[in-house]
Amino acid sequence: MLAFVARRVAQAALVLLIMSFVIHGLMGLMPGDPLDIMMGSAPGMTPEVMAQLRALYGLDQPLLLRYWRWLAAALSGDLGYSRTHAVPVLQVLLPALWQTAKLMLASFAISVILALVLGVVSALRPGGIADSLIGLFAFAGISVPVFWLALILILVFAVELRWLPASGMGTVGDHGVLDQIRHLALPVLTLVLYNTGAFTRYVRAAMIETLHMDFVRTARAKGAGPARVVLVHALRNALIPVVTVMALSFGTLFSGALVTETMFAQMGMGKTIYDAILSNDYNLALTGLLFATLVTLLANLAADLAYGWLDPRVTLR
Repeated sequence: MLAFVARRVAQAALVLLIMSFVIHGLMGLMPGDPLDIMMGSAPGMTPEVMAQLRALYGLDQPLLLRYWRWLAAALSGDLGYSRTHAVPVLQVLLPALWQTAKLMLASFAISVILALVLGVVSALRPGGIADSLIGLFAFAGISVPVFWLALILILVFAVELRWLPASGMGTVGDHGVLDQIRHLALPVLTLVLYNTGAFTRYVRAAMIETLHMDFVRTARAKGAGPARVVLVHALRNALIPVVTVMALSFGTLFSGALVTETMFAQMGMGKTIYDAILSNDYNLALTGLLFATLVTLLANLAADLAYGWLDPRVTLR
């Protein structure tokens, strides 16, 4: 086990190194640079001053040399400054990371629990009334665009009923837990409705296949009760392929909830990375994308470890 984890950590470090080179190279090839934007907002700046600034920030150097200098600084703990915020990168990313963590963990946990319950109920009687209703809910969640779903929830719960705030991360002057929960309710509900449908379909398909296997029929023949057959024998084995999908979705939620964060004015990782790319904030965008890559790699590692727990026959080597 320890050797497997150590090997995966080494592989993750190699992937992060390659990703940092690719992202740094792609951003360096983008038209314009931060100084071009600065010059556009300060038309009185002379070419001589621009040349001095390019030399100061190292923008006149080859791309490989710039990457090597950034890597050496990053390995020493210096991730650089954000151009748009004029503060160290971590001072911008850590609050965004915390906001995304709250949104992501809450929506992911609720989605997984609902998907397991609905998927199992749907698989027990395929073609029944419950299966049809759950299937309708699942397909609606998969088909409805996120921005449209967010707008509907805002109109219903914020505009008409006035139960919840339409946007923001907290009321000014109020930093209580209940106030934060109220502001997270609608974005979490949006992501739950969007993700539960896909998770439910995967759980249903895996459960239907597992319930027809020989070991399930053997368990029933030995006198195991329906609850034990479903929850202990069938569900545990059906979760093996579902865990892979959920692990990939976990990494996507970290940086891909851009639409939801934009609709509800949540300054999370997705919105922060998107704004950094648009404003050519190289250090902030690069570090944010590497954080997203790291979370995806850790989610995949957790999925591999879960395989061994779900099925003792799986060996981690």
